Amino acid sequence: MSEILVTGGTGVLGRLIVQQLREQGHEVRVLSRRTGAGTHNGDLTTGEGVAEALDGVRVVVHAATDARKVGRPDLRQTQNLLGAAASVEHIVYPSIVGIDRIPFRYYRNKLACEELIERSGIPHTIARATQFHELIASALHTASRSPIAPLPLDFRFQSVAAVDVAHHVAALAQQGPVGRIADFGGPEVLTLEQMLHIWHATHTRPRGLRLPVPGKIGRGFRAGDNTCPGQCDGVQTWAKYVESKPQIEYTKS
Repeated sequence: MSEILVTGGTGVLGRLIVQQLREQGHEVRVLSRRTGAGTHNGDLTTGEGVAEALDGVRVVVHAATDARKVGRPDLRQTQNLLGAAASVEHIVYPSIVGIDRIPFRYYRNKLACEELIERSGIPHTIARATQFHELIASALHTASRSPIAPLPLDFRFQSVAAVDVAHHVAALAQQGPVGRIADFGGPEVLTLEQMLHIWHATHTRPRGLRLPVPGKIGRGFRAGDNTCPGQCDGVQTWAKYVESKPQIEYTKS
């Protein structure tokens, strides 16, 4: 079985990818700045420890990202990883549907990372997916601190379970590099208003107050430029996710 390094292996998506790969018999390394959190200590921002973690590795899943900082560290981290990964046979990069169509700052940073990987000369697979159920749930949970919250209720999402994306990415890591693969989306497209209605089956808050979002970002999300209706690959619907009463958690990778 392959020796695989997962960056961001302690994050929402990364730890599910690690679990999938280990269950399938692979030796999986997890790079983390925090002692004891992964199998290898290293800092992608400075590059310290990255080459050591990559020694003998054939495949890398680069799931590290920092959404809370709108991806500002991501470009440097990707540069440092690529600089140390010359002998790697395959890099798999989980990315986001619509980042080339919606000028959201985090999306721009993700797109810049894709472009770095494409220019690196290292064989790679770029796997874009739609927003996670976990991300939407975290946003609604935060909004529920107030009984009424201003929300972009006309935004469209095709949310997908992180575990479904993890299955997809883990499978890609065990195949050959194919460049950018077809988008991976959840089973249905819903407006945030529809998602909030489903959320209210198990949560009393928040009540949504329509928030108009102007400009290209608002138009993009209203038009569903962050969705891929022709690729409904995810299994778990938003309603099933909410029904499961998950413990709300969404942290940076």
